[in-house]
Parts: sequence; structure tokens; C-alpha cells
Amino acid sequence: MARSIRGREDREEEAVKSATDLVKEAKAMIENLSVDQVSKELERGAVLIDVREPMEVETQGRSPGSKHAVRGLVEFYADEALPYHRPEFDRRARLILCCASGSRSALACKTLREMGYDVAHLEGGIQAWRAASKPMEGGRPS
Repeated sequence: MARSIRGREDREEEAVKSATDLVKEAKAMIENLSVDQVSKELERGAVLIDVREPMEVETQGRSPGSKHAVRGLVEFYADEALPYHRPEFDRRARLILCCASGSRSALACKTLREMGYDVAHLEGGIQAWRAASKPMEGGRPS
């Protein structure tokens, strides 16, 4: 059976999106919170989930009490039907996601919203959190 392989010309006719385009679209569909808004949400019991890579968390530290979930596995951690499910992904809880600058958390936030979670993300990520002199734990001195 012959198989059709789409050439470059065919792809150029499609609306090709960059990572930046995808992040902009995600941010338009989700709740984007400032550092102060996140602080208030955490005081009310929201769960902060850091989606950075393990090396980033290890070297840069994290917000006290935050949970770590690698961005590439968020959907699997969030799905109760899978053995990867983690208890911090609780549909009854308010979840707030963060990453280094807010791009990965925006994409993950959009996905979790589609999965039925009450979720928002920290605009500006851990960079904004640090710039606001919010507490951090762990990390290595620079």
C-alpha cells in the first residue's frame, strides 16, 4: 500500500506555530496570577507545583512547601487512572503551577485545565518570585 508523505510545501500551507505562539495561546486561555496573588492563594490552601527540571530545582531552590513535578510528566501525574498519579494532583484542590519564567507552567496549566483541574499559573515564574524577595529553600549558592 502506498503511503503519502507530506512535503515541505504542504506544511508551509498549514498554520505552523512556534513555542512562543503556543505559550501566548495558553496564557490567553488560563488564569495568570501575580506573585502577590499566588501568595494569597497559598495562604488559603492552594498547592504550588513546580514543573521545572530536577537540576533547576536542585541548583536554584524552590518555594517552601511547593511540590515538584517534571513538566514532561504532569499529565500522567494528574490522571487518577494511571499508576503515575500523585496525590498533590487533587481535583478538589486549587493548583498553581510555576516554572523558571512562566512558559512551561502556562502550557501545563492549559493542559490541566482541559483535564478538569482548578488551576492557575505564576506569571513570571520563580524569577518573579525571587525578584519579589519571596522565601526560597534549597538550592546552591551562586
